[in-house]
Amino acid sequence: MQQKALSLLFISLLFLSGFSCKTSKTETPEKWSIKMADAVMQRYDTLAFYNGRTRAGWSYDVSLLGAAINKLGDTDPKYSAYLKTFIDMLVDENGHIERYEMDKYNIDLIRPATTLFTLAQKTGEEKYKKAIPQFVTQMESHPKTQNGCYWHKLRYPSQVWLDGVYMGLPFLAEYAKEYAQPQCFDVVTHEIITVYDVTLDAKTGLLYHAWDESKEQKWSNKETGQSPHFWSRAMGWYVMAIVDVLDFLPEDHPERGELISILKKTLDALIQVRDPKTGVWYQVLDRGGEDRNYPEGSGTAMYIYAMAKGAKMGYIDNSYLELANSAFDDMLKTFIITDDDGMPGMVNICGSCGLGGNPYRDGSYDYYVTEKIVKNDTKGVGPFILAAIELDR
Repeated sequence: MQQKALSLLFISLLFLSGFSCKTSKTETPEKWSIKMADAVMQRYDTLAFYNGRTRAGWSYDVSLLGAAINKLGDTDPKYSAYLKTFIDMLVDENGHIERYEMDKYNIDLIRPATTLFTLAQKTGEEKYKKAIPQFVTQMESHPKTQNGCYWHKLRYPSQVWLDGVYMGLPFLAEYAKEYAQPQCFDVVTHEIITVYDVTLDAKTGLLYHAWDESKEQKWSNKETGQSPHFWSRAMGWYVMAIVDVLDFLPEDHPERGELISILKKTLDALIQVRDPKTGVWYQVLDRGGEDRNYPEGSGTAMYIYAMAKGAKMGYIDNSYLELANSAFDDMLKTFIITDDDGMPGMVNICGSCGLGGNPYRDGSYDYYVTEKIVKNDTKGVGPFILAAIELDR
């Protein structure tokens, strides 16, 4: 009886003191970076089968998503394990990668190799270190234009795409730092600056998707060699490449200031074509609101990431951080949905755009606005997580 009376007294005191089990008002909302990463991992046990894939492949976009999720590894080791499990499906104990073919000289295949540095540092396992030299060999022997820029692929001779700047140069910059090869920094900065020069539209400050040194492609301008349009994700790859390269480029490198200047000028040009109604960016950047053009998620996320990281690192001033936060809010409204499974998803992501090839992609306005749009595509979800991490959102 005495114990029962004490219990009743305790409950009464709690009631009188206003005690409540409801804590939701004081709980910190879960961050978008965590919510989106968890959604990816709950939908797919492994990245190998992400969004309908049937096997693991040495692909830049899947590894980008894995690398973005890995950045949450300090929050919970499961995020780093998710990347490791995927890469371990591809890299054997000798560093051999079955689905990597150097003789294709495809610069896209360099990008996944950035994960090798990450995993080597995190785990100390030798197989990741053993795998790195083959990609260095490719970069050393990869064909180039006469002005020293990497061809996008062997089967696209004399062509330089903005995409390729991100695919190859952050890897080479990290290699230069980790393996004390300073001459590689000069290769990296030369390419970023030269690609800017050959793709720049002086009137708008925007960058054309690609440049054909030979001027033989049907898509290339016969006077400048430039492709006809400003594609959202192409410029996203380019600005992300700069902020990532700057992580490794020495403070006293003679071209460091030029890279930062290019970053600022390019972001300023992008700000000019930000859609005033939605606060995001269109697939064809300078033709927002025109027939079939649409707000595009991956480019938007990439710009936000570059602005946020650039401001946090002090390359550009804090006004860009404010803009990045504002654009992130608009990105949430425009692209982030509650999917059929109750978890967050991302819409309006261009699946893929290229130039040339078979069937031939002519780089026309009609081409860019009719390519497939893919929900939850890696190239949008990965940069979304990266942007959220930089903004601590």
